[in-house]
Amino acid sequence: MKPIVYLLPLLILLGCTSEEAVIVENDKPTPETRPSLELFTDVTSEVDLDFTHYNGMTGQLYLPELMGSGTVLFDFDNDGDLDVYLLQGSLLGEETSLKDSIYPPADTPRDQLFRNDLVTDPSGQSRITFVNVTDESGIDATGYGMGAAVTDFNHDGWQDIYITNWGDNQLWQNKGDGTFVDVTSQAGVSSSQWGTSAVFADINQDGWDDLYITNYITFGYDTHRPCYLTNGALGYCGPKSGVAEPDRLFLNQQDGTFKDISAVSGIAQKPEAGLGVLVRDFNGDNWIDIYVANDAGHNQLWINQQDGTFTEEALIRGCACNIDGFAEGSMGVDAADIDGDGDEDLVMGHWAEETNTVYLNLGDGFFEDATDQFRLGVPSIGYTAFGTAWFDYDNDGWLDLFMANGATNFVESRQRAGDPYPLQERNQLFRNLNGKSYEDLTAVAGQLCEPLEVTRGASFGDIDNDGDTDIIISNNSGPARLYTNNVGNDQHWLGVQLQAGDVATPRVQCRLEFHLSNGVILHRTPRTDGSYLSVNDPRILVGLGSHNTDVQVTVHWNNGNTERFEGIAADQYVTISQGQGTAAKARETAE
Repeated sequence: MKPIVYLLPLLILLGCTSEEAVIVENDKPTPETRPSLELFTDVTSEVDLDFTHYNGMTGQLYLPELMGSGTVLFDFDNDGDLDVYLLQGSLLGEETSLKDSIYPPADTPRDQLFRNDLVTDPSGQSRITFVNVTDESGIDATGYGMGAAVTDFNHDGWQDIYITNWGDNQLWQNKGDGTFVDVTSQAGVSSSQWGTSAVFADINQDGWDDLYITNYITFGYDTHRPCYLTNGALGYCGPKSGVAEPDRLFLNQQDGTFKDISAVSGIAQKPEAGLGVLVRDFNGDNWIDIYVANDAGHNQLWINQQDGTFTEEALIRGCACNIDGFAEGSMGVDAADIDGDGDEDLVMGHWAEETNTVYLNLGDGFFEDATDQFRLGVPSIGYTAFGTAWFDYDNDGWLDLFMANGATNFVESRQRAGDPYPLQERNQLFRNLNGKSYEDLTAVAGQLCEPLEVTRGASFGDIDNDGDTDIIISNNSGPARLYTNNVGNDQHWLGVQLQAGDVATPRVQCRLEFHLSNGVILHRTPRTDGSYLSVNDPRILVGLGSHNTDVQVTVHWNNGNTERFEGIAADQYVTISQGQGTAAKARETAE
């Protein structure tokens, strides 16, 4: 792998004009003449979100130090706002100490939990303040942290968190009093593989969330060896330097324990170097399927066979590799309806010498590579993308795209200048143009895309409850950052949290239709999964644009039932409970 210089003639040859392209020379986009739109503001310092990632590097170029870490948004104290959990690295090397680190931490590194003490005044203005409650919480996560997943696994009304590590994973049960307890062993979800992304999802429709863990490759100090770039320089090894680890699937037994069904389900039969994962009903049969983004290997689409087993069908469904038939270095992943036709389209974040990839859903879970159609290929060349999401930053009803970038090969100019970790890149923002293509706003987005950093995880949610989507990112060997949205609540919106039965915690992976009075139908899926190693706001936040009249919401629950909820006013958050609406037939919801 090597840094690349992309010149204007090449971009013109590929069909871009000089006004359309962001020209990358190592790490610096050509300056734009348009003024900054300042779409987001970095409020990290003023809200007391004080966290710096430690990757443990000592100059040995151990692969784990390159890959982490994730971010988590979840309401652990049930007070109606989103709290933050940040994954931390750890010491690397068998005979090293913290003083041997290139960037030694001030304290022993461990994951951190921040409580959001959000205050909204009578005028509707919100003030965010985070309080570090790690010590009080009892969470002692000192492993080499990678990713996380969140759910109420035992139905006690409180959100629990599963942590993946390079090493032993942990399940922290929320006791409901501000504290957590490690129940990994007694719950039966121990794993000492290199865990990356994870997700909770109800794969068998019993109402209890099961656990899927994506694993990467084998890595050990005894097998670590030097790797060299094509220019002869020493660099990080890639995913082919170890053996791919099989993913794990645990079935919730409804008694606080899980059963490992990795082998019998078929999941463990085709190991790849997994980094991203999401769950959706891709083929419309009301059963949860699983999509895995793999590094330098074919991506996988596990289709639920409704009997506890899965078959891998990514290749025949058109989403295993790109249009040229090449497997790519997939990291971040998301799925949502970007063209307004009611099905879930995919996006993959890839390595700098590849383009990011968009797979357009043709219906019933069959896909085609539509990267060029949406003009998202050329702008991604020269960037290595990790955290990502389809999200509506301006609440116009069309899903935009954010890509969190950070190189994996050293940027040569920075390396020559003596930077000990020369992997910095800009993040990118793309605006959806009515479901037809995307406009690159990176150069004019403002603070969101200005810093040159090594970004990995990214979570998306309404942290100040003002009706638009904010973004929190993690930087490898750098500070976490919180960007609040400046423009989304200039338009109308509706926020929805789903609740099933007597379980007060959020339900996800259902399909929703928002019927507007002008005949427009917006399709959304609540989710916590996707991005890279991270957890998103479980609430749906749908942009309504100029529409300010009542909205009809149709919910397709993942048990096959469909309900209609009418007369919901815009510009508010509502909770929709299963069984409280009007039963709707399939043909009614399609009108």
